[in-house]
Amino acid sequence: MIDTHTHLYSEEFDNDRKEMIDRALAKGVSKFYLPAINSETHEKMLALEREYPNRIFSMMGLHPCYVKPESWLQELKLVEEYLNKRPFAAIGEIGIDLYWDKTTLDIQVNAFEQQIDWAVERDLPIVIHTRESFDETFEVLDRKKNPKLRGIFHCFSGDLAQAKRAMDLNFILGIGGVVTFKNGKIDQFLDQIPLDKIVLETDSPYLAPVPHRGKRNESSYLDLVVGKLVNIYNKDFSEIGQITTDNAGRIFNR
Repeated sequence: MIDTHTHLYSEEFDNDRKEMIDRALAKGVSKFYLPAINSETHEKMLALEREYPNRIFSMMGLHPCYVKPESWLQELKLVEEYLNKRPFAAIGEIGIDLYWDKTTLDIQVNAFEQQIDWAVERDLPIVIHTRESFDETFEVLDRKKNPKLRGIFHCFSGDLAQAKRAMDLNFILGIGGVVTFKNGKIDQFLDQIPLDKIVLETDSPYLAPVPHRGKRNESSYLDLVVGKLVNIYNKDFSEIGQITTDNAGRIFNR
């Protein structure tokens, strides 16, 4: 299994990070992809990647919740500097979040579009964060259509029509703990999404699957996500693990 979206560098893991990673490895999680947030955590993320070569892979980007009027231009400049220094697995997580702050929509769109441009220039996938913003996100992607534009809708929580639209735009869906929630809804139509159009993720330490919902999430819980997919797709555990691992390899070109 591959955890395509996990914040292993988060302070929530400061007391037991090695043990938490060891638990995931023991469960069969072979690789971890780390989305960037902002300048406060970039170096911590990259240090962890150095500690686990061939296991941990960093993305680079500015999370939409940290696109602030007073700092977003400086944050983007730093992202570009990192992208010019070394290779990354993807540009992410980037996108639009209108749950916390609707007043920054314009600059969130600007930051999103700039980072899409960098991804296309570098032939990198993007990892999209979208919260209460599917329409706005699709508007940007429609404007920015390009054969090289591809990636993952992280923590997909939309409906079937939105899932199909994302796939039509050359994106696949990141499926995590939400699929185990009673009110998560995506489990009601996921069997209509081809298995080669999804990847696994935890978004740890957030969005822990049942029976850990409301507690700290971790990458070892990825097997609970696969367990739910076994029931949805009526395929065995190892097959789902292999197909989603292959999907992740295609997206990240690794």
